[in-house]
Amino acid sequence: MSRLLELMDQMTSVLNDLKRVLDAEQAQLSAGFVNGVALQRVTEEKSSLLATLDYLEQQRRLEQRPRHAAANDDQIELRWQTIKKKTRYLNDLNTHNGWLLEGQLERNKDALDVLRPHQEPGLYGANGQTAAPNRNGKKFSV
Repeated sequence: MSRLLELMDQMTSVLNDLKRVLDAEQAQLSAGFVNGVALQRVTEEKSSLLATLDYLEQQRRLEQRPRHAAANDDQIELRWQTIKKKTRYLNDLNTHNGWLLEGQLERNKDALDVLRPHQEPGLYGANGQTAAPNRNGKKFSV
């Protein structure tokens, strides 16, 4: 098998792994409660797979230069069509996950907006220390 076909098979394998990760991301974002640790792990795995895919694409381009065109053109074309189809599908899935994430962020913002009026004003200062004023107006010195 030519190096180009091997690269394309590796790309297909990474795309399959990416689908599994995007499905896991979608499950996290669709749940009533998002597990931040699990979502972070999924995000890191997605980033790693995308970096691998980028590397394989660079290698594929180097191998697919006109001087490398060979008798495997039909196999190359078949694999390339598969890669393009998977890539379009994964792009749509990733876009959908982005919408789910935006929805989660909006719900979090709404929840914070509901809670803000009920928070204790001035409970802690910028330095993390208690900033509550003395209730009776007297200052104590040490």
